[in-house]
Amino acid sequence: MAGRVLELRVHGVSNTPPAQTLGLTPEPGDDDPEPWLVAGDEVTGFYRPTDPEPDDPIVVEAYSWGQLTSGARTARDVERALWTLLLPFTLANVALHARPGIPPDPDRERWGSRSGITAWLIRLFCLSLTGTLVLAATGIGVDLIGWQCVDDDCLGRIPGPWEFLGHGWWHEAGHALAVGLLVPLGLLAGLGLLAWRTYQYEAEMPAEPGGPATDPTPGLDDPPDEQTCCPPPTEILTNPLQDPTFWCGEGQLRRAAVLHLCTGAVTAAGVALGAVLAVDPPQGLRAALAWLTVTLLAAPVAIAVVALGRPWLTRRAGDTPLGPWSFAVVVLTGAGLAGTILLLLLPDGPAGTPLVQLRPPPGCGRHPAIPGCGADRSLPGYDWVIAWFGTSQVLLLVAIGAVARSGRHALAAPLGAGMLLAGGVAWISGRLPGMPSAPGGLKVWMLAVPVAAVAGAGLLLPRTGPAVEAGPPDDHTDLAWNGRAPALIAGFGWLLAIAYCSGLFYWVIDRLNDGAAPNPAVLPPVPVMWAGLAFAVALLALIPIAAHAGLLFGQLRREEYAELTADGSSLSAHDLRRCRDVSVFRALHRLVGEHAIRLTGWYAGAAAVLAALGCAVALSHVRPHPPSATGWWGPVKLVADAGDWLLGWLPVAIAAVGLLVYRNETVRRTVGVLWDVGTFWPRAAHPLAPPSYAERAVPELQTRTAGLLALAEHDPRRVEGIILSGHSQGTVICAAVILQLPERWRQRIWFFSYGCQLTRLYGRVFPAYFGPNRLPTLARALSGPAADTQWTNFWRDTDPLGWSVPAGEGEVLVRDPEALHPSGGEVADPPIHNHSAYPDAPEFVRERARVARLLRPSVPSPRRAVS
Repeated sequence: MAGRVLELRVHGVSNTPPAQTLGLTPEPGDDDPEPWLVAGDEVTGFYRPTDPEPDDPIVVEAYSWGQLTSGARTARDVERALWTLLLPFTLANVALHARPGIPPDPDRERWGSRSGITAWLIRLFCLSLTGTLVLAATGIGVDLIGWQCVDDDCLGRIPGPWEFLGHGWWHEAGHALAVGLLVPLGLLAGLGLLAWRTYQYEAEMPAEPGGPATDPTPGLDDPPDEQTCCPPPTEILTNPLQDPTFWCGEGQLRRAAVLHLCTGAVTAAGVALGAVLAVDPPQGLRAALAWLTVTLLAAPVAIAVVALGRPWLTRRAGDTPLGPWSFAVVVLTGAGLAGTILLLLLPDGPAGTPLVQLRPPPGCGRHPAIPGCGADRSLPGYDWVIAWFGTSQVLLLVAIGAVARSGRHALAAPLGAGMLLAGGVAWISGRLPGMPSAPGGLKVWMLAVPVAAVAGAGLLLPRTGPAVEAGPPDDHTDLAWNGRAPALIAGFGWLLAIAYCSGLFYWVIDRLNDGAAPNPAVLPPVPVMWAGLAFAVALLALIPIAAHAGLLFGQLRREEYAELTADGSSLSAHDLRRCRDVSVFRALHRLVGEHAIRLTGWYAGAAAVLAALGCAVALSHVRPHPPSATGWWGPVKLVADAGDWLLGWLPVAIAAVGLLVYRNETVRRTVGVLWDVGTFWPRAAHPLAPPSYAERAVPELQTRTAGLLALAEHDPRRVEGIILSGHSQGTVICAAVILQLPERWRQRIWFFSYGCQLTRLYGRVFPAYFGPNRLPTLARALSGPAADTQWTNFWRDTDPLGWSVPAGEGEVLVRDPEALHPSGGEVADPPIHNHSAYPDAPEFVRERARVARLLRPSVPSPRRAVS
């Protein structure tokens, strides 16, 4: 293959089959052509046609990575669909990479800088998000099953022989709570096992490709010069994606996972232990054991809060060991759990109320007239834990947005709001000496809205930070949501986590109560009761935004139709109809590229107001409606019940959509693009998020590209140059590969991008990697010997997910459709390809031929004989 050029195609989110990526079409009467696997395996492989044209100067090869996120229609699809249940963790992890102002070199980032403080706050939020899931599992295991489920009717609805919890010794004191801890601890064990498996999977591929730098023409099978995962950088970094440690962070993931799992276990133990100690104060030896256990449980949390800002957890350096602090956290957590179990298994102390008197009486489901059945007998303090935990998360989100937008001085607003709330609570409870008593009608929940207003002021401060090149107004390359992207993305993850956990609560409660029983045996926590109403209101808030988007789409369609038919006198009725079809896709192209981020910001603003009100009602400890709703309470109860029902099925619906994403091409191109954006980034913030497919795809492409370019001159597999051809999400993968390759290989690479999202999506949401100040790094990396940029971007004005990239300097507008009417004897109209079939376009074929001539070395023409 010497003297030939390789076009290496990388598909996008649709998991295009290799045969289709290669452009193979069956002959009439033949079966579908099967491409040839030349490298890799069935999960990630490189394919070529089985019968290439011998005289074709360009060899086409396809890299298929879609099995990492999509896969075939097998049982693995269901396993991957379950990853969608961890979507809140994914969004929180993505928030870390949406920070503006990330330094190109990770060693230059300091904790006290804007990006350093924002990263620490995001990692704290990720830790709290794990705590949210654990709190829900603890509520199910400890509150619903271990505390409220007291008779055989309720316990018999749980799979397994759990009726013993309602009798004898297990029914006394906090013994059943110790059994209930098995639910959150089992959940953490499952997450830990899943995380360990994914770390093992990602660690299979080294990140450093290529042969020795001193010999540019080694054999393909020669060992590389650097077998370490993270070699030292060889040039000054100007983009974080150039960092050689970016795609190899297995050690960091393991250390972060230890913190998350241990902190989750501490959270579960703290809820159960705190409830028992609050109603049954310990004395004597029991008190000593209690204080020791509390200290042991508090120590891992303190270590985690500090460690999340330290380099050993913020730097990615390959397969590094866990270290002594990780082992210390594990030992402290284990000792704290042992002390908690021991305290829960001890009998009631003499100083408090026997716990059995605080639990619901048996038989309430059948005989509601039993004294105590109508009262709230949920686990003491659990409602308050949920309410205060959620309120602190809202303040943390505000702090993330304020610091990311306006710098560390903006942290004063959320900090002041938190101090105001703590001081107000102390004042109302009479714990501020020397202060006058609070008014009798003042309640804690009344402080929530003013505190939210004070904290929200930090989000309205002027945006500061590094200067960003201002493009033309119609470029739409400004920062998404005015620099608040980390808070907005993490906030959506938080809302989704709250919805998931509330839905899980309602699903379990419905089973324990045997459906819509008139006399429920168990009740959800009061904050969860408000979740159904809030979810219904959040769905209703989508209606005006969707209506505005529809009106905007109609206006854009009319504008595009008017432009297409400006010379209407020469257009037939058929052409006018086709213009209407084309105007729909052009309007969609503009709607997504120019207005989607703004519309998302509007909904985020409505969700923020709803979150502040939700904190207020959660702290009120008042139900959203009375049990027997009459009058105007009736519609409120109806909306709340509808929201409860929707929440109960939300996790199932999300998993079903996840399964359709892997099976249905239409759903894949709409929902799948968001999923692939989220799972592109490495898990540098939340170690329990779904794995990053790029941590395998990028190193494999590096190894393949550098290996082919490093072949000896007379090797039949040698290529003179490579056209790295990326479609849609494949363009982002190719960009990451190019920024990781040494300069000696980049000089023989030309980058083709089409259906590209580097400007309107990635550039605005992830400005530290693809913003106006950082994208030129990719263009400079592709500067050829003649100082020209070896990058051509193809785009269509009918493509809703592909836009121009001015940084590349080589822009080709692909006409779509090729004509408004059939020609050459064809009877069907030329199709509107929008986001697909770029390599079949005439513009692409011409540019590919031109680039291939440039990449091949010039060969002198033979001399003519002189007669």
